[in-house]
Amino acid sequence: MSPDSSSICQAGDSISFDPDLYTRDELRRFGLVIMQPRYGYRFTLDPLLLCDFAAASREQSVADLGAGSGVMTLILARIAGEARVVAFEQDQETARLAQQNVLLNGLGERVSILNEDILNFRNCLPVSSCDLVVSNPPYRKQGSGRLNPHQGRLSARHETTAGLKDFLAAAKYLVKPTGRICMVYHPDRLSDLMVEAFALKLAVLRLRLVHGIPDADAKLFLVELAKGRKNSVVQIMPPLIVRIDGEQYTDEVRKILNG
Repeated sequence: MSPDSSSICQAGDSISFDPDLYTRDELRRFGLVIMQPRYGYRFTLDPLLLCDFAAASREQSVADLGAGSGVMTLILARIAGEARVVAFEQDQETARLAQQNVLLNGLGERVSILNEDILNFRNCLPVSSCDLVVSNPPYRKQGSGRLNPHQGRLSARHETTAGLKDFLAAAKYLVKPTGRICMVYHPDRLSDLMVEAFALKLAVLRLRLVHGIPDADAKLFLVELAKGRKNSVVQIMPPLIVRIDGEQYTDEVRKILNG
């Protein structure tokens, strides 16, 4: 899996650490240090839940569609210790930050950050080149809701150039017939995802709803898809509860965070 070198963020694209602008945050379970904007978009629990759901292990090639600061990219590189990981990030400053985090964690030999819109996926990687494709795409449609003036937060939460159909099409192109696609998304868009997946002939293999507390509506869902699977049966998994009472994490989430 060899990405187009013209769009790879280079080692020289460094960002100086200014504590007024950036923080260094630890993910001790994975031995990672993540530099991220103090006031811009910061990663949430979502990518950690998705990495646990994806359960990567022996994959040799992984793609992350929408890397942000690189947290999911780096976790997957840690838990799939032999894999080469390629991550797409359209925002130039955010891509440079993700590259800095790759270098900060000594993963430059296996992880590539592409400063590319996912709409250009065909120009970056060969078809059917990935064992696993993951994505935490923006879930708000263009023109919906209140737009955040910060570009990083805007592109993380609102569809800008690419919509759900584009993310699914890119994932289908990149994943091998024997591979998997794993995504985390908002329940308001579940029907949209099912319709688009059916149109692209992607089979839904697993679905899990995520609830903030036991008696609340779902706040997220985790889904696994694959191409070329006929007559597959959807596994509806038990719900994942994040907090017991709005304060303490459940045992499952504590295990996801701390191992």
